[in-house]
Amino acid sequence: MSNTFLYFAYGSNLLTKRIHLSNPTAIKKNIGFIKNFRLDFNYYSRRWRGASATIVPTKDYTVWGVVWELDICNLETLDGQEGVADKIYFPFYVDVQIPEGSILNCRVYQQCNIPTEFIKLKQLPQERKPSPFYLDTMISGAQENDLPLEYIKFLNLIPNNSYDGEYDVNLPLREV
Repeated sequence: MSNTFLYFAYGSNLLTKRIHLSNPTAIKKNIGFIKNFRLDFNYYSRRWRGASATIVPTKDYTVWGVVWELDICNLETLDGQEGVADKIYFPFYVDVQIPEGSILNCRVYQQCNIPTEFIKLKQLPQERKPSPFYLDTMISGAQENDLPLEYIKFLNLIPNNSYDGEYDVNLPLREV
């Protein structure tokens, strides 16, 4: 059995500093994309003071992200960060195509309650918009890891919820 696993990050864990908060063994392996999924925002995160990202199966869409290799000792911390025990996200495996053309099978997380209505990200209702800090974290991670410029431009077009208060990214995802 392998002592590592691959993880596809498309949200706040695009940023190296962010993923290393709970998962210090993470090493960037590559960038890549998953086909037939779209990026969306749905679940309000108290930690981020806005909606957090999810992926939704949608034909002819693509989501870019970073492929991280983590030591198996960080599987529990990654699940904890994603709120698996609280049924906020659930893990599964997807095929990620890297720019060189090969496919990597990676763990990914999707919100348990995915949006049933397809709304273009530019038209998200206020309760489904990410906070400026969350969106900036995603965009910084996309830039840091050299995701395609067109995808970074797409991320920059996503409206935020204009929250301008304090953040504590160490808060639990939901009230206990």
